[in-house]
Amino acid sequence: MHRRSGYFSCARIIALIVCFGGLAGAQRATGDSTSGRKVSTRVQPAYPELAKKMHIHGTVRVEAVVRSNGTVKSTRVLGGNPVLGEAAEDAVAKWKFDPAPSETTEVVQLAFESQ
Repeated sequence: MHRRSGYFSCARIIALIVCFGGLAGAQRATGDSTSGRKVSTRVQPAYPELAKKMHIHGTVRVEAVVRSNGTVKSTRVLGGNPVLGEAAEDAVAKWKFDPAPSETTEVVQLAFESQ
């Protein structure tokens, strides 16, 4: 029974690599705000080393709660590959938005692409 469990774990890892695998080459990440508030300062996410080694690419959606002065109060990943999620969250936390009368919630997408 234990041996079979190890087989399925290995099979899951291989399936993840196949599903999320991409082309080898230079990696880059870009971000776009799909919200109504304009981004005044955008920080590009660092491409995680594990993602580079596994050739993982894709889009990560991040929700950012933005204070009225334009700084990011909090972030959370809404969707995308978990390997890329932390890098996306860290980058969006450093973004600056144009000031607004009140706190807003913005959803941004960051695309991690192979070149």
